Parts: sequence; C-alpha cells; structure tokens
Amino acid sequence: MYSLETRKLCKSFGALTVADRIDFRLEAGARHALIGPNGAGKTTFVNMLMGALAPSSGEILLGGEPVTGMSQSTRVRRGLGRTFQVTSLFRSLSVLDNVALGIAEREGVARRMWRPASRHREIIDEARELLSGLGLADEAGTRVADLAYGKQRLVEIAIALGLKPKVLLLDEPAAGVPSHESQKIMNSLERLPPDIAILMIEHDMDLVFRFARRITVLVQGVVLTEGTPEEIARDKRVHDVYLGEAHA
Repeated sequence: MYSLETRKLCKSFGALTVADRIDFRLEAGARHALIGPNGAGKTTFVNMLMGALAPSSGEILLGGEPVTGMSQSTRVRRGLGRTFQVTSLFRSLSVLDNVALGIAEREGVARRMWRPASRHREIIDEARELLSGLGLADEAGTRVADLAYGKQRLVEIAIALGLKPKVLLLDEPAAGVPSHESQKIMNSLERLPPDIAILMIEHDMDLVFRFARRITVLVQGVVLTEGTPEEIARDKRVHDVYLGEAHA
C-alpha cells in the first residue's frame, strides 16, 4: 500500500489538457521530488492532490483509500499536509502563535482560541517543540513580519508538521529564498520525521538532488520519466527538456 497514489489522473480546461493520465506512487517515508519546466502541470497536479482542483478523470488514493471526491479539509484530517509557493502566514502574530494556531486547527479548537494562543499550554508546548526541531526556538516570540524570508518558509513547514501529516507536499520550499538561506531549509528538511512521506516540488536542482531519493519529471502534463537522482542526471531527455535550462 502506498502513502499516496494517483491512477490515470487527468485535468483538462476545455481543449487544453494540463494533466494526462498521470500514474504516480509515493511510498511510506519517501523523499520524492517532482520537477519539470514552467507549464509542466506541477501546480495543477498538487492542487488536485490537495482537493483544491477537481480532476477531469482518474483517481487519488491516500493510504490506499480513495479521496478523489473529498474536500481539502477532509484530506488534511486524513493526513495530507501542504506548504505553498508563497507563505500564507499571519504576519502580525508571533512565530509561536502562528504554529499554535495551526495545531489548534488540527485539534478543532481554533475558534475558541483567544489571542495570544500561548494561553493554551499543551498546544504551546507542542508548538515550541516543533520550532525547536526546525532551529527556530530563539524566534518563537518574533513577529513573522520581522523574520527573514527563509525563516518564514520554515515557520510554514512547522505549521504543516503541526497537522501531523502522513504525507507532506512541499511546494517550492526554497522559492524566493536567498541562496545563503536555502541551506538552512535543506538542513531542516533533513531533520523531518522519517516516517512522513514527502513530495517536494522545486526548481532549485541543487536542493532537489540533495533531498530526493526518487525524482519524477513532468513535461506538458505527462510523466516523462521517474528514477533515482543518478538516473535522472544521466537521462538525455531530461537534460534536453529541463536540466539544461535549469542550470543555464
């Protein structure tokens, strides 16, 4: 049984097909990357996985159970978490309160939370533990707006982990992050719990080849190939359609 699987997943907008019979499998504990040129259909694919976009046909399974017609919130409750290309944080609140509110959402008590969220001891203790694991303990009381962008991306990962996902989709975790800060993100990703299956969508090939054990290449809505980083690096087709461009 796979942590996440798609079968013949398709999406069309009128005559335009942006995902064409995608078969994809994410094993338990996987460290998997999805790459491809702009317009390859990566964001469409992830939005279908999360339930933000309904597929035209095909099936999505989470832990072996079909979730194709289920809402985003139901998928989250079943263990599917996601970060976004652009951070979606409460910038005026502290780092700690952002993470605590995410945990409160998981527990179904977010609407009863009075700000600051730190009044809720069990939730705040869990939030502090998550921040510590990502090297953010010293920034717990800092407003998100005052953080470097790379650390804001880490806060978003902490919030996603607070949902206790079985599968985590990292949507360009290094997007907009200066190169000297991307190393901190990589170090934090390497410390993520090994039992979580992770799918990373990323343009930074240095990050991809350091993180991933398997890589899927998507081109014009079709899976071109899948393999180990070594196999992908040697594949001339991948160089022709993407890697040469990515390293140009």
